[in-house]
Amino acid sequence: MKVLVSACLVGRCCRYDATARYNDAVVEALAGCEIVQTCPEVEGGLPCPRAASEMHRDGRVMSVEGYDVTEAYLHGAACAVEKAKRNGCSLAVLKAKSPSCGAGRIYDGTFSGRLVKGDGITVRMLRDAGVAVANEEEFLSTAASLLAECSTNCNVACS
Repeated sequence: MKVLVSACLVGRCCRYDATARYNDAVVEALAGCEIVQTCPEVEGGLPCPRAASEMHRDGRVMSVEGYDVTEAYLHGAACAVEKAKRNGCSLAVLKAKSPSCGAGRIYDGTFSGRLVKGDGITVRMLRDAGVAVANEEEFLSTAASLLAECSTNCNVACS
C-alpha cells in the first residue's frame, strides 16, 4: 500500500523554519508500506526557510509578514492530490496544525499560538479527491484500523 506522508514527518527539512519533524512512530507504523513524500508548501513554490503562515477565517493563507500566500498553498495542494492519484495513495498522514496539512485543528490566523477547529487546504483537497487523511496524532492512535480500511477500500495490502 502506498501512503502519502508529509515529508517533514519522515525527516526532510522542509518546514517553514527549514527543520523536520521526524516521527519515528509514524515511520514504524508504516513499515511495509511505500511512503510517498509530499511538502505542499515547497511543491507550491514557497522557499525554505520561509515566513510562518496561518489560515484566516476567510480561507486566505497569510504570512506573518502580511503577504497573501494562498495561491502557493492551493498550487501545492493540487500537486499533492495529483501525486496521491498518480501513486494510488488511498491514505495520507499529514503534519498536524499546518495551514496546508493540518487535519482537525489549525492555527487561528492570529499568530498567537491558538488552535481552532479546521482543516488545511491540502487536507480539504485530498478528502475531496477521496483520499482518507489523518494527522500524525490521529494516525498513531488508529493506525491499524486506518491501514486496514484503506487496504480494503483499494484492494491492496501492505507487503
